[in-house]
Amino acid sequence: MLLPPKVAHGVADGSVTLAFRRWRRQDVAVGSQFRTVAGVVRVDEVGVVDEAAITDAEAVAAGWPDAERLRRQLAKVEGEVATYRVVLSWAGPDPRVALRESADLTDDDIATIDAKLERLDRASSHGPWTMVTLDIIRRRPHTRAPDLAAELGRERDPFKIDVRKLKNLGLTRSFDVGYEVSPRGVVYLERTTRRLV
Repeated sequence: MLLPPKVAHGVADGSVTLAFRRWRRQDVAVGSQFRTVAGVVRVDEVGVVDEAAITDAEAVAAGWPDAERLRRQLAKVEGEVATYRVVLSWAGPDPRVALRESADLTDDDIATIDAKLERLDRASSHGPWTMVTLDIIRRRPHTRAPDLAAELGRERDPFKIDVRKLKNLGLTRSFDVGYEVSPRGVVYLERTTRRLV
């Protein structure tokens, strides 16, 4: 479930506790968690509601000024869909934030990261990519993803998916424009014996 940054920050500070969505079938399960720009958000309740019964107070709790504007937004989703009321809560900070800052790596940590990157390389349909991707991000921080992808002869979207895999390991950070190697990633690159291919 995608949340706009303003709504995600609202869940984190407690000012937003609801979301309303029109789906063909329920898209989230109670207890599920997902990462947002403001941390991890949990789904506490979900159920079908009558759109006409949404109150102004519920709309405000979903980050809207009033129910009428929320209903206008929901009406943009056409077809045979139901309106769902989703109760949200903040589950904590994104664990990748702490991970990427943890740069006190042991030899076992380096070996573990080596093994994970080697698995990613082996599973790739386009050959080894992890070290060259870390290298280009290190050399060209805050550079647009399409420019980095083009330099590597890759399409933008698959490149961004691969960078997300590195981010999940705590090795990179994302910005509005581009990326940089995280403190954890910097130490990893200094100590690994893996080389560019």
